[in-house]
Amino acid sequence: MTLTHRQEIPLEETWDLNDLFLSDKDWEQARQHVEKEAEKLSLFTEKIGERAENLANALQAREALMKKLVPIVTYATLSLSSDGTNASAQGNASLAQSTQALVQAELAKLEAEIIKLPEAVIEQFQQENELLQSFHVFLDKLLESKPFSLSSETEEVLASLTPILTNPYSTYLTSKAADMTFPDFIGANGEQKPLSFARFEDQYELSANTEERRHAFITFDDTLKQYEHTYAKLYAGEVMKQVTLARLRGYDSVEHMLLHSQQVTPTMYHNQLDIIYKELAPHMQRYAKLKKDVLGLESFGFSDLKAPLDPEFEPPTTYDQAYETIIEALKPLGEDYSRMLVKAKNERWVDRADNIGKATGAFCSSPYGYHPYILLTWKDTMRGAFILAHELGHAGHFYNANDAQPLHATRPSTYCIEAPSTMNELFLGNHLLASTDDPRMKRWVILQFIGTYYHNFVTHLLEGEFQRRVYALAENGTPLTAITLRETKQAVLSGFWGDAVEITERAGRTWMRQPHYYMGLYPYTYSAGLTAATKAYTLYQDQGQPVIDQWLSMLRAGGTLQPLELFKLAGVDMEKKETIQDAVAYVGSLISELENSYQ
Repeated sequence: MTLTHRQEIPLEETWDLNDLFLSDKDWEQARQHVEKEAEKLSLFTEKIGERAENLANALQAREALMKKLVPIVTYATLSLSSDGTNASAQGNASLAQSTQALVQAELAKLEAEIIKLPEAVIEQFQQENELLQSFHVFLDKLLESKPFSLSSETEEVLASLTPILTNPYSTYLTSKAADMTFPDFIGANGEQKPLSFARFEDQYELSANTEERRHAFITFDDTLKQYEHTYAKLYAGEVMKQVTLARLRGYDSVEHMLLHSQQVTPTMYHNQLDIIYKELAPHMQRYAKLKKDVLGLESFGFSDLKAPLDPEFEPPTTYDQAYETIIEALKPLGEDYSRMLVKAKNERWVDRADNIGKATGAFCSSPYGYHPYILLTWKDTMRGAFILAHELGHAGHFYNANDAQPLHATRPSTYCIEAPSTMNELFLGNHLLASTDDPRMKRWVILQFIGTYYHNFVTHLLEGEFQRRVYALAENGTPLTAITLRETKQAVLSGFWGDAVEITERAGRTWMRQPHYYMGLYPYTYSAGLTAATKAYTLYQDQGQPVIDQWLSMLRAGGTLQPLELFKLAGVDMEKKETIQDAVAYVGSLISELENSYQ
């Protein structure tokens, strides 16, 4: 069995980037046009403080430029994600970064001029000009950042340095996709098995065969170890960049800066990490011990955490079958939502191929003015259906928000991003439960639910805890070496799993697997989203259709409200600790059900 090259993949398994551009030539023409348009933006910055009309014209020009930039960056990013070994895609990604930096530099000039205006003048202009009122979301966010803004010249320089400032992230992605190769490993029956990042995370890590699973983990980690010091240097650079920017801008801490951009208070952030880390740990330790007993393992290590509990029972499925099940499960969200799901399948919004150079994991990109694009690696497992439903949740979110809101007001705080996606997983799981009387099938669905909470409340939550400790170390002046990062990750894992899981040096290196660390304080928001979704689904079970109507209103609201108010629109109060504690207790009840099924 060999790994497949991109050009060998059947067309129906790939996404259709022609909906963005028909060719690289068309893309290049559009890119050059945007750069020329960006240079004209400075014409609108003159005299914006003299008349309301001048400010309105400047914001219209900004919005028009951003609309043209979006497909250019999206096309380059998606091309590289589908095959990081493609030299043309690598070159286009670099060009797109340069264009984006040029545009951002021009936008920084404009925004700096707006920030100079007295707030009273902006308020007066908004009263005088109806068009300016439609830009209130953008203007409000800009004014919120005013106390932390630097001089217009400095902001322009920082914006133009975007390719340099984002280099740790892009280098990490390129290294994973294009440079990092894994040797074959010895499978359960002594045969040679090919290994890649995607195959490890989507297949071997989930293997029912303990020998195969552990051998794959060792070979996988042996390769990670070869990059450990380089990746530590990359990540340390990213962290110090954020720490330095926070100090330059006058924030109390890097956390303060990153949370400010999310419109999240430190209390909200720390509650999410503290409550789940402390209160979920006993439940998950029970889960690990149950898994060890059921699988009959003498020892239980990190590589065993995703071993299937009932490997001989896997509901047969294909991509088409799974997709139809998802459509049926999400019918409560309405006819418009169902039509979107059908379009997504028929119009090739999803790239499900498994090829050399493809980005790992799964994501959804939703360019404004176009349809969403989903990347995943399909393995004919029903667990894959949950991943697909999750990404379709992101697609449904921005399909609605992009339709209802102007570009500058479509994206809510990242604190809210994972709620629509995890809500879809809850719909799918409960649909499957209601569709069967088979005790074994019901247990399987419970395991999928636990998988969803494991992904968001364990994997990403522990990443968030790791980030919190790393930023604290950096601000205290501790060098972020490979050893420091590994030991920090080990401490986070050991503190959560206790004596239920053997946490070794190999487990400590798992911090190297995720790109999320280069995306600000993103990992913890997965747990925030699932917390909100859990509460909303509970409300739906009690109250029915009115909750769905509220949920869809929240999707369409996009980024027009701050996260607390946005969730309240859906009937969820994230200021209450009980909202988080109830979600943790629900996970505990799932594990209790699982324990009872084995008695």
